[in-house]
Amino acid sequence: MAVQSWSDILKSSKKTALIHDGKRKIHYLFTDGKEMAEEYDLKTDELIVRKWRHKSTLGVQGSWLLEVGESLAGPVASLESDMIKENSSNPVFMRKDTKTSFQWRIRNLSYPKDVFSVSLDHSERCIIIKTSNKKYYKKFNIPDLDRSQLPLDNSALSFTHANNTLIVSYKKPKEILTLEQELLKELKKLKGSADGDVDCKTQ
Repeated sequence: MAVQSWSDILKSSKKTALIHDGKRKIHYLFTDGKEMAEEYDLKTDELIVRKWRHKSTLGVQGSWLLEVGESLAGPVASLESDMIKENSSNPVFMRKDTKTSFQWRIRNLSYPKDVFSVSLDHSERCIIIKTSNKKYYKKFNIPDLDRSQLPLDNSALSFTHANNTLIVSYKKPKEILTLEQELLKELKKLKGSADGDVDCKTQ
């Protein structure tokens, strides 16, 4: 039932489509004022970016918060970049899904695989990454499962380590796969302009 309610929220949102640079860009405006923006690869239909924007209690538009994809913030993106530079050897955490799995990549982790422990915390509904040498700790949730109020499944979680990168995968449940397939069909029906005027269409 919860999956259906999130599905209904998606269907009732006002969607705007734009085809640009080999990507299908979709902007969602929800009835509560929240916004979501997604980018899909036109060839593979894979989700590249998903980000959210909320209004504050005073109605001020907040900044975009990245849920899926890699931040493109480079040295020219911030006025403070000359003063504050992130150490390039620090671990870099990002989410990059596949068709069948939610997937997170943490770069710049040079420890061997047997140092890592990846587990689910069912009470807090999150994934926990720890190292036995206590050099790295990360706790994060799976927003897609939270939105659809689906349970966590230990057997869906796996991880691997290669090229100083830890890759954590969580197999998408069938309810999510069905929802994503139905949504993609809807998105492909939207008339997306190519860089010009955007054709708005309410589903």
